[in-house]
Amino acid sequence: MNSIREDHHEVRLVRHPDGGLRESDLEVVGAPMPVMRPGCVLVRTTHLSIDAAVRLRLDPVSPPGYLPAFAPGDVLAGLAVGVVVESDAAGFAPGDVVQHAQGYRTFAVVDPSDAALGGAGSLTLLDPALAPPEVHLGLLGGTGLTAWAGLHAVAAIRPDDTVWVSAAAGAVGSVAAQLARLHGCRVIGSAGGPEKAAHLVDRLGLAAGVDRRGDLAAAMAAAAPDGIDVYFDNVGGDHLRVALDLMRPFGRIALCGAIDGYDDGAAATPDNLFLATSKNLTLRGFRAGAFADRFDEARAELAALWRSGDLELELAVHHGLDAAPRAIVDLLAGRNTGKCVVTLDA
Repeated sequence: MNSIREDHHEVRLVRHPDGGLRESDLEVVGAPMPVMRPGCVLVRTTHLSIDAAVRLRLDPVSPPGYLPAFAPGDVLAGLAVGVVVESDAAGFAPGDVVQHAQGYRTFAVVDPSDAALGGAGSLTLLDPALAPPEVHLGLLGGTGLTAWAGLHAVAAIRPDDTVWVSAAAGAVGSVAAQLARLHGCRVIGSAGGPEKAAHLVDRLGLAAGVDRRGDLAAAMAAAAPDGIDVYFDNVGGDHLRVALDLMRPFGRIALCGAIDGYDDGAAATPDNLFLATSKNLTLRGFRAGAFADRFDEARAELAALWRSGDLELELAVHHGLDAAPRAIVDLLAGRNTGKCVVTLDA
């Protein structure tokens, strides 16, 4: 299995982006079939998760404390679902459906002892009867676990809370917004464009949808005239500044991401940060892997809500590994609604 195989391809970084990411900054190339190692599992990827956070690793230096940056020529990495082809690891057999963190390639050799992404990306056996691969990557994977952890473990939402979720038409945001609504909260979502703002109300059942491209401060003040208790931040920058103005005393902010700065430099630090002190606010950054001990609890709740039809996973599906560069660019540009997934041809 050392020879070049037409059915093994990888997505590699060509060059560090100069400003916004372009498709030409990435390439999909044929490569030698990965060599199986003792104690590992060879997996054929069937579904790839496209997540905005991969952009943080495409610059020459990644943010302090985050995963290391990719160098030109490196294969990208991300969450994926696949089928075990060969196994030298206890608990895994050919034909098993698994999740791992070495996506962006057709085949991957995965070490089960590797606690990738702080445990969130460790090699995990999946039950295909429970849900299809897209749901395992979305609601029951990093997307759903991040939304659940941010609301329950970080922000400790209560049924009488008014909650604002930014980027609420995206993967994590759409799940977080629905979970907060199902918990009894009054939920306001913001997204890019009037169509997406309307979608948040008409499809996801939120109390209000705000177009981030207008006067965000005025629109949010109108949607939450009495202020907000919880802000689930996926955007950073001006969104966080507006949230600080609107927060009620002792409010909670779950800092999930800052996508405004992913593709063109760091998001601006709010100039009203002292409100966190004067209002006795709690701001907590988090990654889902920090709550690995609660994943079983979260998955059980998310699966039950999905099976009952109360919680839906919207999908933006691309086909074939060749589509991965375009999928990442579209995601960062805000062209998708819901969870972005690439399906690979078998």
